[in-house]
Amino acid sequence: MDGEQLSSLRSPILTTLKNRSHNNNNVTTQTKTHHRKTAAGKPNHQNGGFFTNAAFTKWGTNELLTVLTNHQIPCFLSIALFFFMWVEYTLHMISPSSPPFDIGFIATKRLQMILASNPDLNNVLAGLNTVFVAMQTGYILWTWLIEGRMRATISALFMFTCRGILGYSTQLPLPQEFVGSGADFPVGNVSFFLFYSGHVAAAVIASLDMRRLKRMEMAHVFDALNILQIVRLLASRGHYTIDLAAGIGAGFLFDSLAGMYVQSKNKVGPVTNGNGVNR
Repeated sequence: MDGEQLSSLRSPILTTLKNRSHNNNNVTTQTKTHHRKTAAGKPNHQNGGFFTNAAFTKWGTNELLTVLTNHQIPCFLSIALFFFMWVEYTLHMISPSSPPFDIGFIATKRLQMILASNPDLNNVLAGLNTVFVAMQTGYILWTWLIEGRMRATISALFMFTCRGILGYSTQLPLPQEFVGSGADFPVGNVSFFLFYSGHVAAAVIASLDMRRLKRMEMAHVFDALNILQIVRLLASRGHYTIDLAAGIGAGFLFDSLAGMYVQSKNKVGPVTNGNGVNR
C-alpha cells in the first residue's frame, strides 16, 4: 500500500476513536454532575444540614415576642402542662379503701348537708332539674320534627349511645353521700350510669344549636340552667366532677360529629327543610 491508501484507512479509524473518546468524556461529565446534584440534595448530617430548613432555626426575638403577645392561651397551656406534670408526679395516690377525692364534692359540702337534712327541698330541686331535662329533650326533638333539622337529634343519639358504652364499660361506685329523690330523672331512684352526665351533655347540644340559629337569649338561659344543674348534681352527689366535665366535652364533640355527618350527606344532595335552612 502506498501512503495515500494508508492515510485513507487511518482517517475513519481515528475519527471513530475520537468520537468514542468524546462520548466517554460526556458520559463521565454527566455522571459527575449527577453525583454532585445528588450529593447537594442530600442533607449533610455531619454539618447540621438536616436542620437547615427547620422552623425553629429561623426564630428570633421578634418571633418569640409575637408568640407571647398574640398567643397567650397556648403560652398559658404550656405552663399548665408542666404544672400538672409536677402535680401528677408528686401527689399521693388514693388508697383502695378510701373514698374517691373529688374537688367538686369539697366545694359543695355545705350544700350536700343542706339537701341531706331537707328532703322536701331536695325533692323540689330534683323536680326542677327534671323539668329542665324535659326542656332539653323537647327542644332537640322540636328541631327535627317541627323545623326539619336533624343535627341536634343525631348529636344526641351519638352522645347517649357512647354514654351507654362507656358507662357500662367502667361502672363507678355510687358516692357515699348520695342524696336521691323520687322526683329526679330517671324517675324513681332507678340505677343509672355515672360516666358521663347525659343531663349536661344534652344541655350543651341544645345550647350550641340555639347559637347556630342566633337564638342567643335562649342559649344564655340554657347555659345558666346548666350551671345550676351542675351545682345541684354535685351537691346531691349524683355525679362526680369528672362526669360533669366530660359531659360538657361530649356535648361539643358529638355536635361536631353530627355536623360532619350532615355535611357528608349534603355532598350527595343538599338536605334542607322547607325554608332552605341546612339540617
